[in-house]
Amino acid sequence: MDTPWHQHYAPIAGSIPWSALVAALPLVLLLVLLAIGRFRAMTSALLALVSALLISIVFYQMPPVLALMSAFAGALYGLFPIGWIVVGAIFIYDLAVASGTFDALKRTIAGLSADRRLQALLIAFSFGAFLEGASGFGTPVAISAAMLIGLGFPAVEAGAVALLGNTAPVAFAGLGTPLIALAGVTGLPLLPLGEMTGRMLFPFALVVPFWIVALLDGWRGVKEVWPACLVAGSSYAIVQVVLSSLHGPWIVGISCGLASMASLVLLLRIWHPGGVARPSASEPAHGSLRSWIPWIALSVLAFVWGLPIVSEVLNRVSFIRWSIPLLDGMVVRTAPIVRTESAVFTFNWLSAAGTSLVLAGVLSGLLLRLRPVAIGRILVSTAVRMRIPLTTIVVMLMLGFTMRYAGMDTTLGLFFAETGGLFPFFSPMVGWIGVVLTGSDTSSNVLFGNLQTITAQTVGIAPMLAAAANTVGGVMGKMINAQSIVVATAASGQVGKEGAILRRVFWHSVALVVLVGVMTCVMAGMMK
Repeated sequence: MDTPWHQHYAPIAGSIPWSALVAALPLVLLLVLLAIGRFRAMTSALLALVSALLISIVFYQMPPVLALMSAFAGALYGLFPIGWIVVGAIFIYDLAVASGTFDALKRTIAGLSADRRLQALLIAFSFGAFLEGASGFGTPVAISAAMLIGLGFPAVEAGAVALLGNTAPVAFAGLGTPLIALAGVTGLPLLPLGEMTGRMLFPFALVVPFWIVALLDGWRGVKEVWPACLVAGSSYAIVQVVLSSLHGPWIVGISCGLASMASLVLLLRIWHPGGVARPSASEPAHGSLRSWIPWIALSVLAFVWGLPIVSEVLNRVSFIRWSIPLLDGMVVRTAPIVRTESAVFTFNWLSAAGTSLVLAGVLSGLLLRLRPVAIGRILVSTAVRMRIPLTTIVVMLMLGFTMRYAGMDTTLGLFFAETGGLFPFFSPMVGWIGVVLTGSDTSSNVLFGNLQTITAQTVGIAPMLAAAANTVGGVMGKMINAQSIVVATAASGQVGKEGAILRRVFWHSVALVVLVGVMTCVMAGMMK
């Protein structure tokens, strides 16, 4: 091709609603096959990808070479950085198991509480939030699910809890990356945008711990452990609002996770739910430092790698950019989102989050006095064991990139934008769709942030509110995007059972994004 191809968002009879119906088919097919048809994730993703390619070529009139190269770009991104991050996270878990420190860590957590509901709060919500704030990109889900499995949780339940716990911190993941990207594409000031997002997430940070316990043990369980839910959620929510208002988005996720963990540990020194025996004196309440070495190394290196100054230095020696042929600069988004789409594969092998995880594993192994050969064998074994999940992630990203470059994602966004006065309610759902498609709140913000602000000005609501609603709504889609589901099943050893986990969390995701929509409507009315 010599000239760029321009996207057309209403290819079906010039109608956005009819076009949105067609554009949604690959996504609907994927979810139906997984949740209802009980197909394996790989099969479901392949069929959805084929449908997306056909729709992009037949209905959207996308040149076949662009459609195929879009899928190829998604495959590259699925391998790196996403696949590399997943391998690194599971490598640390495998190393902890092989070194025996994971068993010691289980005894440490059991020493804090033998109650599985409190263990879920500590790991899936508090520790998971810390990991999300430090790195994100699937790391919290993989680590939390693996740790819960090790504590005796049923595999599907562990995956579901890890996914549900990975909600509130997503907007501030990776040292605030989603919000930094959102401010960049919208032109809105970062600090007020972070402040608005922190306020919108406040009630959900309070609610999610209760929601996790309800998922595990129903409302009876909530009544028995509500003090722990309240302490975990309120400590997180208060720190989130304060830091996002006064400091900015960079350390919000990390600080909230630490505050929540510390508050829970302090509470468990003086309180335990009725009917559950307190840990005996012989059980280690703190455990040895040795059992925490892999997780301390992970936390420290993930945090350091996320610092802009460190990334800049590492990128100077490891940053490779490759313009994807036949695709880069050849797709133009038309009004209301006017820009030329780039297609550049970035191979920042040294500054990548996955590299920090692998190095954390190697460092942990050396500190635990494992031989370098043994560490290498564990890494190779992890990579081999992850071959099917990694392939599935690659196909999922091929699907998302095909829909993005064809313009199907914007068709769906414009459909909700046409709701006029109801737009505040549907605004978060645009972000939700973006995360379900791409697996990333950052990507969803880049795709739809500008659309949200343009539509907000048209219908008469604050652009800042609409932009924040995009990222907060996207947070609620994180638990059901295909990438997260595959990571959860891989970490819990349930490859092929993706549909079971999806069915467990799907309606929770829908309910949460509806609540975000209701809250956005209320805030829009108050801000007029």
